[in-house]
Amino acid sequence: MAKKSRISPAALLAIAGLSGEVNAAEAQTVYPAGSLPTFTGPEAMFTGKVDVQMSFPGDNTPYSGAFVTFQPGARTAWHDHPAGQHMVVTKGTAVTATRDGQVVSFSEGEAVWCPEGVDHWHGATPHAAMTHFVVTGSKDNSAVNWKDKVSDAQYQAALDALKGAAPEIKRLTIREQQLVIAVALAAADDLGSLRAVFDEALEAGATINDLSEAMVHLYPYGGFPKSLNGLGTLMAVVNERKAAGKKDAEGAEPQPLPAPDQAQVLGKQVQTELVGHPVSGPLFDFEPVANTFLQKHLFGDVFARGLFSNQEREILTVAILASMPGAAPQLNSHIGMSLHTGVSPEKLQELASLLEFRVSRATGLRVSSALTAVQN
Repeated sequence: MAKKSRISPAALLAIAGLSGEVNAAEAQTVYPAGSLPTFTGPEAMFTGKVDVQMSFPGDNTPYSGAFVTFQPGARTAWHDHPAGQHMVVTKGTAVTATRDGQVVSFSEGEAVWCPEGVDHWHGATPHAAMTHFVVTGSKDNSAVNWKDKVSDAQYQAALDALKGAAPEIKRLTIREQQLVIAVALAAADDLGSLRAVFDEALEAGATINDLSEAMVHLYPYGGFPKSLNGLGTLMAVVNERKAAGKKDAEGAEPQPLPAPDQAQVLGKQVQTELVGHPVSGPLFDFEPVANTFLQKHLFGDVFARGLFSNQEREILTVAILASMPGAAPQLNSHIGMSLHTGVSPEKLQELASLLEFRVSRATGLRVSSALTAVQN
């Protein structure tokens, strides 16, 4: 039974600016987060790992709501809804297909209505996890009719039907593609997709140290929790591959940190090179130590570790910031730095297309929008 918190009638009247009596039975019902069941999708109804978090039940209405998260490659079995279903993607990109061959891809903020009685399935792409919020109608006490499972061939056929959307990447190297996808997923806290990308990258010849350094580069921009979670995910993948008899290349080692008295001097030089002039302004007048930390630690210590060029680090930074809503000012700044270091607008647009395809549409669009804003 869900815990129901009722707003008092007096409070309702105060909010509405009214006076009089309110029937307690008409008071609003609150379902606190986590108060309803969370469960893993049963194997008979799903392929891959799927988690369901009920948001509200159908006790008072002929429909219910739930957040459903699919790990990469996961999908439902074939099924239909007697009263239809709305699906709204909240993270990642979803794929849905019907028996008659209609295939649709939809991303964050986009919704799909599945009419009553239509056989269909829905799930994630092979490379990234996806969460959607579903509002499912009920008719004659039935919300879903489960049927046969979606075969690998049927899943692949749907993906093949969407392959025209895959971007053509000419300017980003394979190594750069692997690294930007990894940092973007780590910045977005999508560890299920990140695990798959690490395995894919190592299988293709990426080095452990390159992938590890990308997670180190994440922390000044995304914070230690995201960085440490990324490193932990990489460590787990490397250990699993080692246990399976696979030998992955360690790669070059990072450079030693500069001496403490040299870190800020070096960092100021790097910062000036990236921006094109010494950095100052009202924000750093308001709190000078912020620029000290940037120069001494970020541009001094982190950039001094080598392995990546300044151009590569700026591309990684753009991918990180694009994955975090609310970082538009910083994203615009680093788009400018990327251009100043010699990254072409065409390469940044490729980055946007790659992130849109492999991470989320919102992530790619943030890069495109920032590039347009900076160039104009």
